[in-house]
Order: sequence, then C-alpha cells, then structure tokens
Amino acid sequence: MTGQLSASWRPGAARQAIIAFVERTVAEVPVEERVAVFDNDGTLWCEKPLPVQLDFINRRLAEMVAAEPGLRERQPWKAIAEHDLAWFGALMAQHYAGDDTDVRLLLVGILAAYADINIEDFEQRADEFLRTAQHPTLGRSYLDCAYVPMVDLLEYLSANGFTNYIASGGGRDFIRPVTQDMYGIARERVIGSTSSFTYTGDGDGGAIMRRAEVDYLDDGAEKPVRIWNRIGRRPLIAAGNSNGDLPMLEFTHRADRPTLRLLVRHDDADREFDYTAGAEQALERARTDGWTVVSIKDDWAEVFSTTDQPSFL
Repeated sequence: MTGQLSASWRPGAARQAIIAFVERTVAEVPVEERVAVFDNDGTLWCEKPLPVQLDFINRRLAEMVAAEPGLRERQPWKAIAEHDLAWFGALMAQHYAGDDTDVRLLLVGILAAYADINIEDFEQRADEFLRTAQHPTLGRSYLDCAYVPMVDLLEYLSANGFTNYIASGGGRDFIRPVTQDMYGIARERVIGSTSSFTYTGDGDGGAIMRRAEVDYLDDGAEKPVRIWNRIGRRPLIAAGNSNGDLPMLEFTHRADRPTLRLLVRHDDADREFDYTAGAEQALERARTDGWTVVSIKDDWAEVFSTTDQPSFL
C-alpha cells in the first residue's frame, strides 16, 4: 500500500469500501491486472445544467444558424435559435426512458457541427474552449469543475499500481486535450464516442478529417465492448453515475479477484446539483447487488477546488 485516501472523502461506508478494496488488490493482484475505468460526465466532472461538450457544440450550432438562417426550422438548431435549453434536458430523460427520437436529431447536429474539419483544428478548438469557457451557473472555469474527491481517488489508485482509464459517453477527442492536466490520465487512455474519419495524403504529412457519421457511441452496452477492445481486460474497479454506465459496472466483475463498483449519487443541491433522472435503474441495481453508492452530500468533504484557478495552473 502506498499513501492514504485523501480527506476529501469523509469517513463512512464508501471510503471504507475503497480502502478495503485497494488493500486487498495490492496484496492479491499483479500490477498489470489493476485496471480502473471511470465515466466522465457526472462522475469525474459536473454535467449539469447541461453536459460540457453540449455547451461546446451549442455554440457552434449558433454560429451555423447565424450563417444559414434556414436551419432555424430544424432541430437541434431550432432549440438553439429559440434559446430552448429545456429541449436538450428533456431528450436525455427520453433517452434513459428508451426513446432516442430527439437524441438522433441532436446527433445529426453534433456530427454536422464539426464535419470536414481536420483532427488538429478540432482539438485546438476543444482545448481553447475547455481552458477559457466558464460554467454557466457555478462561476468557475470548466477545468475547475472536476470533482476533487474523484481526482484524489485517481491519484490514490495510481499510487497503488492501478492504470486509470476514462470510458466516456462523451466525445473522446473533445476531452483528450485536458485529461492529463485534469485527472493525470494520458490521452491514449481515453475511451469515448467518436465520429468516423477519413485520411487524405498530400505528401506533407496528410490530413485526417472528421466525417458527419458516427463511428460508435460509447454508452450503455457499448461501454464494455469498447473497454475490452481498448484494454483487453475486465476492470477491477469502475465508477459511473447513470443508467448508461450500468453495463460497464456490471462488466466489472471477476470471481477470482477483488472488484469494486462505485455509483455517484447527485444529492447535494447546495454544493452541486440534486437529481436522479437517468440513474434510476443504476441506483436500483446498486441497491440489489450491493454496489457502493457514493453520496456527494454525505461522502465528500468538498466537491470542487476552492482555489480561484484550476488546481493544475
């Protein structure tokens, strides 16, 4: 065992479960098998009142409406033109209820927003946005919206021989520019949703261009598939916060190894947000199967960094 779990985790069942799991894993499991996977939105950083990447996309959709007013008649550009942010919130509730009608409309907009842009230009735009934009209600940079206890947990696991991965339903290439700075997770250990690409040679390095079509959406049952394709191992610990993470948490099971499933419950309206929409099935599964539920209100001594600047600056 190396180090201690930070005091950002209050004494209680969640903290005890994490420490007991790490102690047993260090004693019983070779380093190469110590794999940890974490969802990002709502697990490592704040996802309300709308996901960070959706703010990024919405700003681009607004630019498209300004350039082509006819888009106002189509979703999701219509919602942007009418400042109807409730439409975006409602579609996620519909998604977790099994209705992806509006999700598919949003996906068309997401893919169109950055179609035919090369990978370097997209990364530069994402990086600039993440390092300069402010959260709409919390009064802090998006880069300072990481959950301190989860960052501390990543550091604790890393110190004890774990290799940490992100398995995000959000865009892989959107978060890659900042994961090392925010979480200590190298860009090559980011698994997430992505568009398809095409390569064109030009005798000078060539160009990889984004296409307006999905390669895969890393959510739900796709998460375990992508984790296996990328890592080739079942994780020993996984953390999520929604029904979309349920298959990933379920996949994190080894009969011959210690395992830990963490489900973050958003129940702190004073310091963050209070909601269970989109997590009902996961919370019920955690209750029936004995997974570890992490209460933001009860288990975290702090939620966000109290510094005026992101902690890595």
